[in-house]
Amino acid sequence: MKLRPFGSVPGPRLLALGVTAVLGACSGKPVGGLPATAASAPLPHPSSVSHASSAAAASSADDAANAARKTAFVPPAESTIPEGPYGDMVRLGRAIFTHTRENAGAYVGNGLNCSNCHLDAGRLADSAPLWAAWGMYPAYRKKNKHVNSYGERLQGCFMYSMNGKAPPLDSKELIALETYSYWMAKGAPAGTKLPGAGYPDLPKPAQAPDFARGKTVFESHCALCHGADGQGQKVAGAYVFPPLWGPDSFNWGAGMHSVDTAAGFIKANMPFSRDGSLSDQDAWDVAMYMDGHERPQDPRFTGNVAATRKAFHDNPNSPYGTEVNGHLLGSQPMKK
Repeated sequence: MKLRPFGSVPGPRLLALGVTAVLGACSGKPVGGLPATAASAPLPHPSSVSHASSAAAASSADDAANAARKTAFVPPAESTIPEGPYGDMVRLGRAIFTHTRENAGAYVGNGLNCSNCHLDAGRLADSAPLWAAWGMYPAYRKKNKHVNSYGERLQGCFMYSMNGKAPPLDSKELIALETYSYWMAKGAPAGTKLPGAGYPDLPKPAQAPDFARGKTVFESHCALCHGADGQGQKVAGAYVFPPLWGPDSFNWGAGMHSVDTAAGFIKANMPFSRDGSLSDQDAWDVAMYMDGHERPQDPRFTGNVAATRKAFHDNPNSPYGTEVNGHLLGSQPMKK
């Protein structure tokens, strides 16, 4: 992982897995697989030619992703943050982003930092960097069915990914985060999706994402950092590797709960220091394993899991309200 932690804590680069996401924390990308990979998965009429073709396609996709990351926009060096009130607000935004509970604790309900999902303090391509997000707002979001300002988008992060509450739009915390994002996007074109924006969109896997295969991947590639139980690791009371599920992780409303989003994050950024080493299939499987565990309830919960799924999670990539490993997800949400 290309983590450049703020201070001495490496946790910011991971969120959900290992998300971190955060998914990531310990791994810089999806968790790799001992089970069948996208390159070796059986086909209707397997042959050495078809396997070679599949492997070549996977290699080509990885090469394309690496090329995109290399050609992505390069944000200003942190050493260029100016002195004075404006620079102070940029630095405060960075501090909130990397040590969120410490600097915006009134709005945080779990143990994560913004930088667990947006790695390298929000600078890294293919981990939803801030420099790529800033210029794309205002924008319509299907999630809340209206045009959102950038500040509203940040409010959603606090409500769902941080399992907390939305800071007021005129709060010092949101203004600092907006200022940090604006500074980081200096020189980037507005209204254009830049290479490295968001998380990569992975092709549909050869096999449907599988909880059991994902567990094998997790045990081999993620548990070292995130723990065998997925609850992360702490040093001096602070997470250095974030929890991927459970009461201190993101809630069921966070984007990382969606298996396709988690798989893209993991593929591009995990395992830690070995990002890109997992096959697409492994990324999908370990994302299914991570998102197949309970976590805090979606704040939009209607009082009924089926109704909440129909209203907010009615898509094949959301495991909420479905039965995984014998458990109806969302029926026993985690609480601290």
